[in-house]
Amino acid sequence: MNIDLKNKKAVVCGSTQGIGKAIAIQLAASGASVILIARNEESLREVLRELPAEKEQNHNIIVADFTDPVSLKMKMYDFISESTPVHILVNNTGGPKGGEALAADTSEYIQAFSNHLICNQILVQSLADGMKQEGYGRIINIISTSVKQPLKNLGVSNTIRGAVASWAKTLAGELGPFGITVNNVLPGATKTARLDSIIKNKSEALEISVEEVTKEMLKEIPAGKFASPADLAYAVTFLASPYAEFINGVNLPVDGGRTLCL
Repeated sequence: MNIDLKNKKAVVCGSTQGIGKAIAIQLAASGASVILIARNEESLREVLRELPAEKEQNHNIIVADFTDPVSLKMKMYDFISESTPVHILVNNTGGPKGGEALAADTSEYIQAFSNHLICNQILVQSLADGMKQEGYGRIINIISTSVKQPLKNLGVSNTIRGAVASWAKTLAGELGPFGITVNNVLPGATKTARLDSIIKNKSEALEISVEEVTKEMLKEIPAGKFASPADLAYAVTFLASPYAEFINGVNLPVDGGRTLCL
């Protein structure tokens, strides 16, 4: 298959590093015009300069902080007032800090719900009419394998990711008749700064070396290695393409086989 997204426009959140950046680059390499969203303008402009543009795409940025949903809503209103419709939305936001569910303050749940589900809702509401107009929409949420199998010491994250998964499944039914699909990609352990932090924290908590923690984590992955951000980007690019028009409302693990449940 030759995935060609020329004349498609994509919005990619959290796109200055890690998985989000890899997705933005791969979508651009496939011909899409990409709008990067993150809170650091300097980092956004650095990534903007890296995006492939061989197919005469028009890439751009939106500076937005997902801790401020009201501001995000205003920025998206300005964006859709001045822009042609978007065909692809990739919701991707850094996960909440680790810790047991019981120990988390209620404010942590509220903030995580706002950062993830509320901001996702604002983006979908802003862009869905344009997708309906085009008869083509791909909403792809980067969440976690914890929606299938909760991960230890990630209590708030497990809870909020599950809420996003159920929200997405509901939207898949509502938007499917308009040629819009809504799917979730579930990263396993992926070589990002967040994974480095998780390994470091576990190393300190268990008083063992980073190497030992890494070795134990790799034992849980049948593929025998961590994912690269590009592995996630390839899956997202396929789901964003016309080839995936009949895939709707699924949770797709990209984890090398680590998740034990179906």
